[in-house]
Amino acid sequence: MTEAGAGLYEWPMPWEILVPSNEPPKRLENLLKKRFNVGYVRKLFRKNGVRLNGKRSGPEELARPGDRIQLYIPFEKQKAAPKTSRALPLEIIFEDKDLIVLDKPAGIAVHEGKDILKRYSVLGMLEESYRPRGIAPRLAHRIDKDTSGLLVAAKNAKTAEKLEAMFEESAVEKEYLALVIGRLHPKHGTIQIPLPGRDGRPVSAVTHYRVEKEFTDTTLARVRIDTGRMHQIRLHFAALGHPVVMDDEHGDFGFNKEFRRTYGLKRQFLHAATIAFEYRGKKRKWTSELPQDLERTLRSLTAVS
Repeated sequence: MTEAGAGLYEWPMPWEILVPSNEPPKRLENLLKKRFNVGYVRKLFRKNGVRLNGKRSGPEELARPGDRIQLYIPFEKQKAAPKTSRALPLEIIFEDKDLIVLDKPAGIAVHEGKDILKRYSVLGMLEESYRPRGIAPRLAHRIDKDTSGLLVAAKNAKTAEKLEAMFEESAVEKEYLALVIGRLHPKHGTIQIPLPGRDGRPVSAVTHYRVEKEFTDTTLARVRIDTGRMHQIRLHFAALGHPVVMDDEHGDFGFNKEFRRTYGLKRQFLHAATIAFEYRGKKRKWTSELPQDLERTLRSLTAVS
C-alpha cells in the first residue's frame, strides 16, 4: 500500500493507493492522470479496472483524502523517454485530438521571457511533452505567472485559429476568483476603464464582478472579463482603490507585507476558475478548484456576516 504518487510498473493485484490527507477532493480520473499516463487511465475505466473504497467506480466519482483506490489492471512499462524529457508539472483536465485544457499552478509563466527560459514555461513544457508525438501545441490565451487556473491550448493550426478568433470576439466565458482589499460597493458591477493595448495606446477593457464573500479587511469577488488585456483584472481593481491581495506590481505594498506575515500567502490571490465556449457543436465548461494556498488563506480569514 502506498500514498498516491507511486509509479510502479509491476505489482501484486490489486494495487492500492491511499489518497493523501493534503490532497483536495478531485474527480477520480483527474487524480489518476496526475500519477499515470492518459492511455493507462482510460484503459482502467474502459475495462472497469478501478475500485474506490471497494466499489466499482467511474471517472466522475469524487476521491477524497483518506479514500482507497484499487487498480486491477497492471501498468505496462512504456518505452523509455529521451533523457532530456521531464515530467509535465501541469494537470491536463481535458484532452482530445484537437484540444488541451490544463490547470496551471501559480509560479509558472506561460511563455518564455527576459528572465524565463522557454523550457520552464507552459508552452515549452507542452512542446517538450507533445513533440515526440508530432504535435506542436499553441496556447490560445495567457494568464499571469502568479495566477493559477485554466489555460486552453490547440494541438493544430486549424483549432488554434478558431480558438484565437473566439477569444478575440469575446465568445469565450472566463471567470476568476479574486481577493481584493477593502469592500466593493456596489456588490456587483462593471468596470470599463481603457487599458494599454499591444501598441501602447488605450483600448477598451471590460470587467464584470460580483461579491462572493466579505471578510474583515478583504472581499472575495467572482470576476468575468469580456476582454483580455494584460493584467486587466489587477489594473481595474487597483484603479477602483481595491487592488488584488498580494499583487506585488499594482497592489498595496504595506497591506501585502502585513497580509503575508499574518497568513503566509506568497502570491497574488487570483485564480482562473472557469472557462466555457462552444466546442464541437455544444457548450462546454471546465472548472478548476481553488489551489490549497488560496483555500487555506480563505479559511483563515474572518468572515463578516
